[in-house]
Amino acid sequence: MKRLCTLLTVALTVISVSAGTRWVSADSLPLLGKCVDPASTSFRYQRLPDSLESRVKRPDLSRLGRNSAGMAIRFASDAPEISLRWKSTQRNLMNHMTPTGTRGLDLYTLLPDSTWTFAQSGRPDPYKAVTETRVIGNMTPAPREYMLYLSLYDGVDSLYIGVPDGYSVSAPAIQLPRASRPIIYYGTSLTQGGCANRPGMAHTNILQRRLNRDVVNFGFSGNGQLDLEVAEVMAAVPDPALFVLDFLPNVNNQQLDTLFIPFVDILRKAHPGVPVLVIEDPDYPYKRFDRAAQARVDSRRQLLKEIMDRLLAADPDVHFLPSAGLIGDDGEPSVDGLHFTDIGFLRYADNIMPAITQLLDNNE
Repeated sequence: MKRLCTLLTVALTVISVSAGTRWVSADSLPLLGKCVDPASTSFRYQRLPDSLESRVKRPDLSRLGRNSAGMAIRFASDAPEISLRWKSTQRNLMNHMTPTGTRGLDLYTLLPDSTWTFAQSGRPDPYKAVTETRVIGNMTPAPREYMLYLSLYDGVDSLYIGVPDGYSVSAPAIQLPRASRPIIYYGTSLTQGGCANRPGMAHTNILQRRLNRDVVNFGFSGNGQLDLEVAEVMAAVPDPALFVLDFLPNVNNQQLDTLFIPFVDILRKAHPGVPVLVIEDPDYPYKRFDRAAQARVDSRRQLLKEIMDRLLAADPDVHFLPSAGLIGDDGEPSVDGLHFTDIGFLRYADNIMPAITQLLDNNE
């Protein structure tokens, strides 16, 4: 079966489970952010195929692959209010990230100028696996296009969209963000979205809205360790526009020295001529004072520079973005000296977007 990184849609399923509300399964609606064969995964909202679990002997990678980071449901509705009901697979809670960012949902709507604006977030019940809530109401009934971002650090088992009786939920009429020629973004907990206050504020999702192009999130917290098996999954995506590699904080020098070039070679063999952008790790605020951390960062960066010099000399389609200025120098863009707040994600998106835009323009 040929895999297409497109909006995945099945027949519309409607169930009525409470008086006055019409519930529609999101399984019936187009899905962005998934570029593996649906038949290869146990759950619809799963980023890595099941087969990877037996090939990569690190259980956390498979678990994180079942997190729905970067995935979004597209739909249209004329309803004056939108309700959501979803079941989280892991009921994950963390001490440095809001439950809404970890397990919640995030609703955006399309404006007439084809830009996206925040509508409201779906805040999860922290004590239950299933949350049911009215996300937004009191709207003037009118046709609107919506994008619903899924949880960053948890999985979604089932998801339903509720509208009052007499109103509709349907597939979108406007095919934005563009699903063809996606950006494939590989990295760490920062790529996965740690620690955004809500899913739409992860920088990959910010970039998706600004570019109106699908950005597929291959960020795995603590596990962006250059697994060649993950490179093979990424390489199997048909017709990508760009690969972004933002992994440096998760690797040690040995991994960097032995796996980085083979990782790039797998992508390059499958997609010659598609640009590869390598991003240096950000200037984390805490390393200003932690001398051991500063030494580790400096050593890793020096080794990356040596390897990049070889790659840049050999392949004109490999590009490098240094860390200077990507998150500012005031020490404020992180929640713990490492993971981003929404300020950090906005700054990061602002500062890497010009390089991404230029590479896309040159490639198209």
